[in-house]
Amino acid sequence: MQYISTRGSAPALDFEGVTLAGLASDGGLYVPQEWPRFTEAEIAGLAGLLYPELAARIMTPFVGSALSADELRELCTAAYGRFAHDAVTPLKQFDEQQWLLELFHGPTLAFKDVALQLLGRLFETFLSRREAHLTIVGATSGDTGSAAIDAVAGRDKIDIFMLHPKGRVSDVQRRQMTTVLAPNVHNIAIDGSFDDAQASVKRMFNDPAMASSKGGRFRIGAVNSINWARLMAQVVYYFAAALQLGAPHRKVAFSVPTGNFGDVFAGYVAARMGLPIERLIVATNVNDILHRALANGDYSAGTVTPTAAPSMDIQVSSNFERLLFDCGGRDGATMAKQMHGFETTKAMQLTNAQREGAAGLFTSARADADDMARAMRWASEAAGDIIDPHTAIGLHAARQSGIAADIPVVTLATAHPAKFPDAVERATGTRPSLPPRVGDLFAREERFDELSGDYDALAAYVAERATESD
Repeated sequence: MQYISTRGSAPALDFEGVTLAGLASDGGLYVPQEWPRFTEAEIAGLAGLLYPELAARIMTPFVGSALSADELRELCTAAYGRFAHDAVTPLKQFDEQQWLLELFHGPTLAFKDVALQLLGRLFETFLSRREAHLTIVGATSGDTGSAAIDAVAGRDKIDIFMLHPKGRVSDVQRRQMTTVLAPNVHNIAIDGSFDDAQASVKRMFNDPAMASSKGGRFRIGAVNSINWARLMAQVVYYFAAALQLGAPHRKVAFSVPTGNFGDVFAGYVAARMGLPIERLIVATNVNDILHRALANGDYSAGTVTPTAAPSMDIQVSSNFERLLFDCGGRDGATMAKQMHGFETTKAMQLTNAQREGAAGLFTSARADADDMARAMRWASEAAGDIIDPHTAIGLHAARQSGIAADIPVVTLATAHPAKFPDAVERATGTRPSLPPRVGDLFAREERFDELSGDYDALAAYVAERATESD
């Protein structure tokens, strides 16, 4: 399996290369040169597999010769052995049509663990082969940071620098990052939004003084969903849920609370692989650039509005470029021109081909604070379940979707409600507790540094602390 950049001019890479590279050298995102496709019989044959085995089967075509079947299976078994539920991503029924896919049973209580527990092990495996060092630089709107830090803390040949917007993540989210005191972990609170942090990260990948791919001092790697390997791991739980609900003989719809578009793009990949998905519902909060793009073709960034669902407080959704590339004819040169225009003006119109290609599978919905609170109350009163604000936005969209009653609609539960206790308590009257395995979080020592949003300050900080590539 070879991977190509959405912007057309970066060299094609194999799975090992694309995992370590993260962002392509031309500023684009890597996607498979072609989509692997399972037959209906092959999908049916996956039913009943334990999650680690299912993951290995789904990911095998993407991994190619980079790992043997036994190596991939062992990595999956180790990654998912740390989850608190034996099913890894258990499915729960709300009513006749609505279902909940719980993705928060990993060590940091968020869906990012499903991918990052595996990605940390992939990094370690590939770096050991090369006797190389990796400097991970990432931005988080809340959950990616803690999941990535947990996955790589203390691992050889890796330093991680994680940026979060100061004061714009929950106390639980911040502490899950800043209380990890491993010497290879560097937490940075910046003045600005997630989009500001993400822009600095992307700039560093293309900085000739920093990135070895541009002649710089450090091998820069990514844990954000710009890294293909992370997206690949998220494809698995779409298969897991759909198989339990009757796939491939029955279609299933998914509602996905979405900020950076990575989680829902994994659903798109599952559909391209042959999984019978009726619809992917892109659920946004009031930071609704994706809803506007899918509804009327207007991909224009505004000012980020802080909300009770901070992981979705994003106006520039990096992974959307992957969808636009695939739906727009896979023309890298045209995609590069379109994205460079957006990066300059923060506004663009989708082409007819992009809009029509997306409309075949995607719809979208926007939820404000009242919609979110009502969904949390409904889950509590009607179904006896407490959900977090992000999941509530997905549930609101699912219940408003108008999908035929005989098609199950699965909302992705992206975080444990105890990560957002104040918002949950305001809506439901119930204050959720942290699970015992992280119950001492607020007694742990914190360590982090504060920087301005200035790129030069960040580059100097990383250069002073990172290990140069060999």
